Amino acid sequence: MTLFFKKNKNLDKDYYLALDIGTEFVKSLIYKVDEEAQKGIIYGVGKVRQKLGNMNSGAVSDIGGVIDTCRKSIVLACQEAGIKNIKNTIIGIAGEFVKGSTTTVHYERSKPEIRIDMPEIKNIIQKIQWKAFERIKNQLAYESGHADIEVKLINASIVNVEIDGYRVTSPLGFQGRDVSMSVFNAYAPLVHLGAIQSIAKELDLKLLTIAAEPYAAVNGMGLENHPDFGAVLIDIGGGTTDIAVIKNGSLEGTSIFGLGGRSFTKSLARKFNLNFKEAEEAKLLYSKSKIEPQYIERIENALKEDCEIWLSGVEIALENFCSSRLDSLPPRILLCGGGSGLPGIYEQLNSQQWLERIPFPDKPSIGYIQPRDIIKIVDKTQKLNNPQDVTPMGLASLIFDNDGKDALSEALNKAMKIIQS
Repeated sequence: MTLFFKKNKNLDKDYYLALDIGTEFVKSLIYKVDEEAQKGIIYGVGKVRQKLGNMNSGAVSDIGGVIDTCRKSIVLACQEAGIKNIKNTIIGIAGEFVKGSTTTVHYERSKPEIRIDMPEIKNIIQKIQWKAFERIKNQLAYESGHADIEVKLINASIVNVEIDGYRVTSPLGFQGRDVSMSVFNAYAPLVHLGAIQSIAKELDLKLLTIAAEPYAAVNGMGLENHPDFGAVLIDIGGGTTDIAVIKNGSLEGTSIFGLGGRSFTKSLARKFNLNFKEAEEAKLLYSKSKIEPQYIERIENALKEDCEIWLSGVEIALENFCSSRLDSLPPRILLCGGGSGLPGIYEQLNSQQWLERIPFPDKPSIGYIQPRDIIKIVDKTQKLNNPQDVTPMGLASLIFDNDGKDALSEALNKAMKIIQS
């Protein structure tokens, strides 16, 4: 459910910008909305590499440097789309302290014969949101070592509603005794949000929302119509690895840790005495199986330890999910992001020893999310053909509301404003 703004009558006449500010690249997508087809049509793409000091583990570390890179990326996208400038913008956010989790509240109604109305729904949602907010603040305080860390709710989505054990789209108007409602929330530290807002202001962009990138990628897959779908989504970016657990078509939670493709590049540079650019080129050639045969084994051995360390980060993240919410994990792993093509990543995920330590019911299949899997976005430029393009396309898909949940959207919007204030 996308909650950030109401659609207006002129939506199909407007251009929008999805801005993915990554550790390695800034990616800009310029698109319009075809209301009749309910699709976003991409007309312009811009991709510009970040300078080394601009980002650190997915978070902005040099606002001026990032602004300069964003401006170049946006100009390229606008030129291709045939427009002079852009205003309406959705920006993605990542980083180790961007957290997402699903909170569930169960309660028993004293008068099950009375139909559920909006005041009752609002009361349930507000209880969930305050409970989730306190939980996330405590978690971030523990992980960061700062008890007074300021966090802000950035995304929220109602992922499941059940009445007397039956799943419903909305509880409004139903009768019943036992009500269960689950809400996914994503939070980010105020310092990270402030950096993104400063960038948008300097670029003269109208910021429609800041979205947690794992949330955007899952949202773009349109899983609301697939209640049996389950998977562990792993997005390997330049500075972070974003993990999202999907169960029964709903987002259970997200976790981000600060290890991505740049770490592998630095390792190659150190072990082979290369500069960063040379090491990055060698890594990409190796990932595409275009490296000279005599170097394949050397690079493989050089990156083996790094891949093992990366896998330990994934394992820790998934163990946290299992201990708090899930009896077992869905037997499917889906990869995306620029670092997902590294052969050692696939091999580590497929290793039997690791799988024995994680509670998968069966050996999981391992696949890749492709741009075509972001079902509400169509790429007219034909430039988006790689798993690393999934995140910006997911951001673009957030322009759409989740039809049929207007009453819940309104209640959740109000609860979000209370929490945010």
